[in-house]
Amino acid sequence: MGDTQSWDSPWDMYAMSNYNSITSLAESPLIAGLLYAGTDDGQVHISQDDGVSWRSIKVGAMPGVPDTAFVNDIRADLHDADTVYLALDNHKYGDFKPYLLVSKNRGRSWKMITDGIPDKHLVWRLVQDHERASLMFAATEFGVYLTLNAGDSWHKLSGGMPTISVRDIQIQRRENDLVAASFGRGFFVLDDYTALRSMDENTFADKAVLFEPRTAHWYFQKRPLGYRPKGSQGDSLYVAENPPFGAVFTYYLADSFKTQKQSRQAAEKKSKKAGKSVTFPGWDAVTDETREAKPKVELVVSDEEGTVLRRVAASNSKGINRVAWDLRRSYLGPVQTGKNWRGDSPTGFMVVPGTYKAELVVTQGGQQRSLAEPVTFNVERLREGSLKGASLAQMEAFNNELSALYGQSQAARYAIKAARKQLADLETMVSRMRAPVPDVHAKLTAMTTVLHEIEETVFGNSVQDDIGGYAPTSVSTWLGHALRGVSNSSYGPTPSHRQSVAYAREAFAPAKERLNALVEKEIPALRATLRQAGAPWTIGEPIAP
Repeated sequence: MGDTQSWDSPWDMYAMSNYNSITSLAESPLIAGLLYAGTDDGQVHISQDDGVSWRSIKVGAMPGVPDTAFVNDIRADLHDADTVYLALDNHKYGDFKPYLLVSKNRGRSWKMITDGIPDKHLVWRLVQDHERASLMFAATEFGVYLTLNAGDSWHKLSGGMPTISVRDIQIQRRENDLVAASFGRGFFVLDDYTALRSMDENTFADKAVLFEPRTAHWYFQKRPLGYRPKGSQGDSLYVAENPPFGAVFTYYLADSFKTQKQSRQAAEKKSKKAGKSVTFPGWDAVTDETREAKPKVELVVSDEEGTVLRRVAASNSKGINRVAWDLRRSYLGPVQTGKNWRGDSPTGFMVVPGTYKAELVVTQGGQQRSLAEPVTFNVERLREGSLKGASLAQMEAFNNELSALYGQSQAARYAIKAARKQLADLETMVSRMRAPVPDVHAKLTAMTTVLHEIEETVFGNSVQDDIGGYAPTSVSTWLGHALRGVSNSSYGPTPSHRQSVAYAREAFAPAKERLNALVEKEIPALRATLRQAGAPWTIGEPIAP
C-alpha cells in the first residue's frame, strides 16, 4: 500500500453545554447560522448564531413524547425559515409508536403530525420536496409514507416496495427521483415522482387523471449483452433494473373498468353481505357476459398534427398507474407478423425529437372515449453526435420511406404463403371433380413457378443459401442493409443506405405488380372456372344458394 497522506480541512467545532452524541444535525437553507441538532440524551438544540450559543429543549416536554425518546432525524423546512420537523425514536423501551412533530416557530412549540401512520411504524427519516412545501416522505419501520398536506394526513406509498424497514430516504433533485435505503433489502428508487406535486384532495375526486410527464430523452440504448440484462452471465453478474426507456406517464383511475360479469358479481357480493337473497340473472344475461370483450385502457400518442403514432396498452387498475412509450411508431407491416427471437413485438422506427401529445382512453362496450385531459410533452435529443449526419427532417423522411417499403416486402411473404395455400386448395378441388378441365394442371404449375420467381426476387434463393451458394442480391438483402444502418443510430442514412433502398424499390416494383395480378385476378379466375365446372366449395367463395 502507498503512504497515507494528511489533508488540512477547514473544520469548525460546534460546542454545546454538554458532551452527548449528536444523532442528527440540520442547517436551515434559508437563514444563515440557523442550526438544529438532536442528541442521544433526548434533547433538541437550536442555534441562531452558527453554533456560538445553543438553546435546548427536552423531548419529554413535547406533546405526546416520552422522556426516553431520542432524535432519529431533524429537518429544517426548505421553504419556511421558521419551520422544523422532528422524528423521534423510543424503540429501546419497547415503544415502536411513530413520533413525528413539526414546529413553526423555531422549536418554541410543537405539534404531532402522524395521522395516517399506523402504530408500531417507527419513523426513521423525513425528507421534504424541494419544490412543493407540503409534499414530504417519511421512512418508517414498515415502508414509506407520503403526505400532500404538510403532515395533516399520511398515506402508504407502496408501488411494489416490500414491507421492510426503511432507514434512510433522499431526493435526487436533478431527476426528481426518490431513493429509499432499506434494512437488509438494498435500496429502492421511485423514478420521477413529479406527478405527486400536482396531487391534492381534488385530484382524487376525478374519475381519471393523466399527469404531465417529464421530458423524454431521445437516444439509442446500448445492449452489450445480447439484448438481455445479463446475457449468459447468470447470477455472477449483478445488475439493477433501469428506468423504463422513453416517455413514462403516470395516471390515476378512481376505479377499474369492469365487465358485466364483474359488476354482477360485485352486486351479488354486496347483497349477500347485506343479508339479501341472490337470484340467477337469467340465461340471456349470462350469455351476454360470455360474449362481452374486456374493457381496454390505452395511451394514444400523436404528433402535433394529430396523427396517431402509437397505441400503448395500459393497466386497468384502480389507483395510480404508470405506462411507458418507447418512442417508437406502430409497426406498419403485416398484422400477422409475430414476435422476434427475443420475444419482442414488432414496432416501427423511433420518432424524432419534437413535441407530442398523449391521451388516456378506454374501449368498452364497442365505444372508445377519452378518460382525462390530454397532455403535451417533449422529446429531446440527449446529446449531439460527434459526427454531423442527416438532419432530423431527412432522417424521418428516409425512415418513413424505408418503413413503408419494408412493410410491403413483408406483406409479400404472407401473400405468397396464402397464395400457395389457395393453389393447394385448387389442386384438391380438381382431384374431386367428375369432369376434367382442360389445361388446369398446366395453369396450376405455371402459377406455382411464378410464386417461386417472386419469392426469389424478394427474399433470395433459399436452396443456394442453405448450401452456401452466392445467390443474386434480393430485395430483403438491400432493405436489411439499410435497416441495420439506421435502426439504432442517430446519424441518419448514408449514401450507401439510400442506394440500397433505391435498388430494393426498383427490384420490388415488378415483383409486387406480378404478385398482385396473381392474387387478385388469376387465382380467383381459375377458382371461378373450377366452380362452374362442378368443383366443390373452398374458402374464398360465397356459399351457393
